[in-house]
Amino acid sequence: MALMRQTVEKSVQKIFFLIAMASITTLFLIMVFLFREGLPIFKTVSVKEFVFGHYWYPTSEPPDFGIFPLIIASLSVTVVSAVISIPLGVMTAVYLAEIASKKVSEIAKPVVELLAALPSVVIGFFGMVLVAPFLQKVFNIPTGLNLFNAALMLAFMSIPTICSISEDAIHSVPVALKEASIALGATHLETIVRVILPASISGISTAVILGLSRAIGETMVVLMVAGGAAMLPESIFDPVRPMPASIASEMAEAPVGGEHYYALFATGVVLFLFTLIFNVIADHIAYKYKQTGEASL
Repeated sequence: MALMRQTVEKSVQKIFFLIAMASITTLFLIMVFLFREGLPIFKTVSVKEFVFGHYWYPTSEPPDFGIFPLIIASLSVTVVSAVISIPLGVMTAVYLAEIASKKVSEIAKPVVELLAALPSVVIGFFGMVLVAPFLQKVFNIPTGLNLFNAALMLAFMSIPTICSISEDAIHSVPVALKEASIALGATHLETIVRVILPASISGISTAVILGLSRAIGETMVVLMVAGGAAMLPESIFDPVRPMPASIASEMAEAPVGGEHYYALFATGVVLFLFTLIFNVIADHIAYKYKQTGEASL
């Protein structure tokens, strides 16, 4: 019986190892393909001109392959969406976990999780049909399809993820810490701010990472509501074209093996590197806060 149990455990370990290796191998092959198809463009244009060039006219004669406006658009949309989604997501999680009644929490949390399951095309359609005319009328701007609309929709997508995971992190804080804080004379609000949030900061950081990771690489929403103008924005109400939107809108028109085709894959390489750097920095911050939290506890 013991021998059979050991055999089963080893078999399960091998199965999980093979699954993990399959995932890693698939990601590695995708990365290799991305770099293989993107690097040939640098035979035509230098890396500096490609990354810092201000003009993206891939079909003109001669073509211009400057993706700096696309990079700034992606960063701007992500930053504005983070400014909106992080406070709202974390505060909603605190309310549901520590302030709301059990009945309210039981109703609200499934609704929040249901919002996370909304397809991005539905959110993009909502931003295009309802939010864009509203912004255009209220702020008296030429078009409602702009940077702010895109950031608002991306925040709408990120908030459920941030809220749900942050709430789980807050619930995982030991009850003894809360009781000790209140026993020492702290109010409920002081306990939340000085004990619960610091103790759950690692989980909240993970929630923010996952939420913003979805925002920085989102394609459909920015394609529908960002405006599609490959120019440097002067305000949050200017139309922009983030990198994912440019790739999605032009890939079907780019002849395979042409400069335009390679330039779009090179744009994907830049987006991949940005996402990788963001995740590495965010993981480092989450690990740092985790270590700090463990030390303080």
